[in-house]
Amino acid sequence: MEGSDNHASHESDPQKHQRRKGGLRTMPFVIANEAFEKIASFGLQPNMTFYLMIVYHFDAASATNVLFIWNAISHFLPILGAFLSDSYLGRYLVISMGTITTFMGLVVLWSTAIFQDLRPPACDPRAGNCMKRKPGQLAVLFTSFALMSIGAGGVRPCSMAFGADQLNNPENPNNSRVLQSFFNWYYASVGVSLMIAVTVIVYIQNRFGWIVGFGVPVGLMLFSGIVFFLGSRFYVMVKPNKSLLTGLFQVGVASWKNRKLDDIGGCSYYHAKGSKLVQPTDSSRYLNKACIIRDPEKDINTDGSASNPWELCTVQQVEVLKLVIKLVPIWSAGIMIAVTISQHSFPVLQASTMDRRLFGNFKIPPGSFSIFGILTLTAWVTLYDRILVPRLSKYTSNPRGIGVKHRIGMGLVISCMATAAAAMVERTRRARAIEEGLLETPKAQVDMTAMWLIPQHCLTGLAEALNAIGQIELYYSQFPNSMGSIAVSLFSFALAIGNLVGSLIVTIVDAASKRGGNESWVSSNLNKGHYDYYYWILTILSAANFLYYIACSRAYKCCENDKIWDENTEEEVNTTGAIVCKEAATIH
Repeated sequence: MEGSDNHASHESDPQKHQRRKGGLRTMPFVIANEAFEKIASFGLQPNMTFYLMIVYHFDAASATNVLFIWNAISHFLPILGAFLSDSYLGRYLVISMGTITTFMGLVVLWSTAIFQDLRPPACDPRAGNCMKRKPGQLAVLFTSFALMSIGAGGVRPCSMAFGADQLNNPENPNNSRVLQSFFNWYYASVGVSLMIAVTVIVYIQNRFGWIVGFGVPVGLMLFSGIVFFLGSRFYVMVKPNKSLLTGLFQVGVASWKNRKLDDIGGCSYYHAKGSKLVQPTDSSRYLNKACIIRDPEKDINTDGSASNPWELCTVQQVEVLKLVIKLVPIWSAGIMIAVTISQHSFPVLQASTMDRRLFGNFKIPPGSFSIFGILTLTAWVTLYDRILVPRLSKYTSNPRGIGVKHRIGMGLVISCMATAAAAMVERTRRARAIEEGLLETPKAQVDMTAMWLIPQHCLTGLAEALNAIGQIELYYSQFPNSMGSIAVSLFSFALAIGNLVGSLIVTIVDAASKRGGNESWVSSNLNKGHYDYYYWILTILSAANFLYYIACSRAYKCCENDKIWDENTEEEVNTTGAIVCKEAATIH
């Protein structure tokens, strides 16, 4: 065991060398990669509803469900990407692979606009002469979606954590504040890229058609990859830890195998040599049995490693699993707001029926109204980080200004206000359309300004700014640095589940409201449908979710400061040891 201290001292030099890499100079390369990926991929989404309805002849509900499922897959795969990144390949390699795959997906989608054989013939839906989509045509379309989702699974969970790796320095007393500013400004940079996506890209699609509109994102994604690879020699590379998620399963198995052990005061706990985590906490004590040493000679090899990791785990492995279990309830409260954030299709359809003139003859494209939400998000991040935090921290004694749990809750409340505002505006729009005799002409413009849609978008943007950033900060601060990608991808996973829930809600509402031959509430004819009822359903569900969150947040006693974990100890098995208490563990 003596040699382990020398080993640790030798490791300090490479760490100092690594510290000379990274820093602010890497930010343009890292942030530009995800920013251009966002411009390329999110620039497709606002008008994708129209592309599916006009080019592929989907109805409104079916097109919405396709986009919900696509978004769900795009947000689910980051969990896989985070696992591969943190456990096997490293963040740099996963980001690189994701960038290339996204580029391929964009090229395939572009081909559907270029080659006529890859899409159904043009038609007039009102004339009823539209040909059905061929399986091969749908296969190409969905292949492009799949490739872009796989690429997103590599870029999105790793880019933010990879950027944090470049700035993270535990020796800096202001490290927590530096990382908080990074998260805020990173999210703001993403907001700027989304603004470009929903304005410039959408305008290009509306003005120059699908071929040019899809071709520009291809070029942007190519540029994104080039920029990222140019900064390779400056990056800090955090090594993957091959036992991350496997270690969590090992804790569950070991605790079950050792269930007959007495977890008493006098026992031996297996931990890393020099570890700060020398014994497990009292919470979820049944898991503590996974790190109890029964017989040091049999359970521990001469090099200090566990002879059977499925029967003996480190204290850190136990504590990480406890943390995951504690976080599940508070994480699940983020699913419903993900449904609200992911409402892309219906607001676009609403805007297309309203007066979109901003000034003179200039009209805001229907797909560009989400910019008001993005502007609100970006403005709040700037205001909060630069102005409010320094002032609030004096009164709250919290370096983050407002605690993360409070910000998450505030976001949930505002999301309820957003869907309520959408319901009231849609009720007025529909009533106006019926008064004007437009019940049978859904594409006719209603004499009502589309600027009434701005409040719901702004409220959604503010809700996301408070809730999303709060969730990401919470997860990142609670997990070990080596699990940074997995921590960040938890929010993405909530978005994935939220999109599936959103698709389920639309399907149920569509099926239930059509019973008895009635018009669907989410009909392609907005004037015959009742989208206001749909938004009220979301409001009620969001309000119930807020009450659920209150209970979860009170139950979760988190430490909002960065937790102290042992980093890289899993790889250095020769530094592993144990704390031996007065008595050995006994079996019933």
